[in-house]
Amino acid sequence: MDFESSTSSDGIEARLRGRLEFTDHDRLRDIVRLLESDGIKRMVIDLKDLEFIDSAGLGMLLIMQEEAEQRNVKLIVRGPRNDVKRSIDLARISEIITIET
Repeated sequence: MDFESSTSSDGIEARLRGRLEFTDHDRLRDIVRLLESDGIKRMVIDLKDLEFIDSAGLGMLLIMQEEAEQRNVKLIVRGPRNDVKRSIDLARISEIITIET
């Protein structure tokens, strides 16, 4: 998984590409570190270019949600498509995290 991020006045957007799977666990720390910026009120995780997510990847989304909550940051997952959307739907992640299609 590759990602790039951008910052606005009230939030951060991280755009993920490729595959989010168990082997990307170390990269999760890089994304969580983005939450440590001062004044961040929301974080958008853009998945429109993500091609695959496994169960570990779904777990990483939940970890990001937990980290965001601890910092009073609203986490939004945006644009999951195809198999990624199906995996998120099957895992019922939208009951925990705000999903924008």
